[in-house]
Amino acid sequence: MEISQLLLTVTTMPPRRAAHAFARTGIPIFPCVPNGKQPMSAAGFHDASCDLETVDAWWGQHPDANIGLPTGHASGVNVVDVDIKAAGSGFVAFERAREVGLVDGELARVRTPSGGMHVYFPAPMFAEPQRCWQSATAHIDFRGDGGYVIVPPSALAVDGRRRSYRVSSLSTRASKPVDATRLRDYLDPRAAHPERGSSTPATTDTRHLANWVSRLQEGERNRGLYWAACRLVEAGFDVASATDALARAAQHAGLSEREAIRTIRSAARQPSTVHELPAAQWHDDQARPCREGGTPCLP
Repeated sequence: MEISQLLLTVTTMPPRRAAHAFARTGIPIFPCVPNGKQPMSAAGFHDASCDLETVDAWWGQHPDANIGLPTGHASGVNVVDVDIKAAGSGFVAFERAREVGLVDGELARVRTPSGGMHVYFPAPMFAEPQRCWQSATAHIDFRGDGGYVIVPPSALAVDGRRRSYRVSSLSTRASKPVDATRLRDYLDPRAAHPERGSSTPATTDTRHLANWVSRLQEGERNRGLYWAACRLVEAGFDVASATDALARAAQHAGLSEREAIRTIRSAARQPSTVHELPAAQWHDDQARPCREGGTPCLP
């Protein structure tokens, strides 16, 4: 059974029966907390399985668990996640992308409990993996390799009410993979970032990094902080100095102190080789625009 038909079929099933249907079709899944998105298994989407005994054991113990589906090569589908948040809606940007033919090969659309939309596309199985990314300005996320989505008949608690994921439409046209890179470039046009010097940043550079981190929006904060911390570590800053420079700015952006420190320590252990900036703009006296990099993928 094609996944679009499966999504429609399981919509009215109880979670345990739906989970069994996914596994029986050969689509790997994993349990998430009831009414939430957090994985219940130790390794999250990395634990996804279509082994019937494993799935029966998970949902036998937690019959109301939501169903998580890893995107990308693991399941054979990628998902364009159109968000609705207080800061804005992604539907306008998605419609613009549809009009220019960037998202015209969909398999199905699923309305999310928050009023947003998951648009399913076939993953290009014999091509390079398409990694997850987030566009905070367009309010659209891409769920590819390294990410996951919550699928019907799962539900979330929204404004004190339990709301379900539900299929809103199935495509009657031939499906085709979405080109995630072209879509990202269209939604967030990027300019090459300034050349970075090899010398240790001066105090003013540290201040500019902190100012930039403090302005990061939801969907950019962890990746942005990690990128900034990596740059300081590469320049010779130790963990304590990088924390002093960036932790307070990260908290101003909305991260907890614990999360900020953990991200900085992670950068210190293994500095990133990605020298592109995340989606947010670099803010210095000239407000130079910079290139976007990847972002962590959350459902």
